[in-house]
Amino acid sequence: MQRTLGKTDAQIQQEVLQELKWDSRVEETDVGVEVDQGVVTLTGAVTSYAKRLAAQEAAHRVSGVLDVANDIQVKIPGTLERTDTEIAQAIRRALEWDVLVAADRIQTTIEKGIVTLEGSVDFWYQREAAERAVHNLSGVRQVTNKLVVSTPPIGPEAVKEAIEQTLERRAVRTAKHIQVAVHDGVATVSGAVHSWQEKQAVLAAARFTQGVQSIEDQLRIEPEA
Repeated sequence: MQRTLGKTDAQIQQEVLQELKWDSRVEETDVGVEVDQGVVTLTGAVTSYAKRLAAQEAAHRVSGVLDVANDIQVKIPGTLERTDTEIAQAIRRALEWDVLVAADRIQTTIEKGIVTLEGSVDFWYQREAAERAVHNLSGVRQVTNKLVVSTPPIGPEAVKEAIEQTLERRAVRTAKHIQVAVHDGVATVSGAVHSWQEKQAVLAAARFTQGVQSIEDQLRIEPEA
């Protein structure tokens, strides 16, 4: 019987189901949960892309979960259906109202509710902010983010040092065991962390660092015994 963090897969499955039930954003009765050696697979159907992502986040919050495969389908009921034109108009308003996003540098394409973001931003966090601005809009089935981070040239060693200093400054428990490599604007972060929350804290150090054009996440979750 597989155990992760002292838990069996069956225990992890029950706790993920409980977390889904607790999270009011999720329709837990529509989500199936399978666990194999700490890897969670989510199946079923929900009524919005936002709920799909909320289910994924809920699963990640459970201790003992190593990875999450999100196979949930988005099936929008007729009352929430929107034309691609209506979705495009809503996206433009959302981007223009978001203070973290340079809306005039972002173009969108919508086809049957599938949104593609293209253009450029100055920081990686702005790339993520633009995607988040679209997540909760009615009628959106999926988001493909092709935004490019365009920043002034900064030496890779300076970027690497900035990320490492951020990790130390924030006293991330696993900072000493994290390796950071930067090449052509790509920050590769590797090593072991104890939880999904620690993983997000480490990635945040790279997310807001100037000069980071993309992040290669090679972190692995190794729960404490």
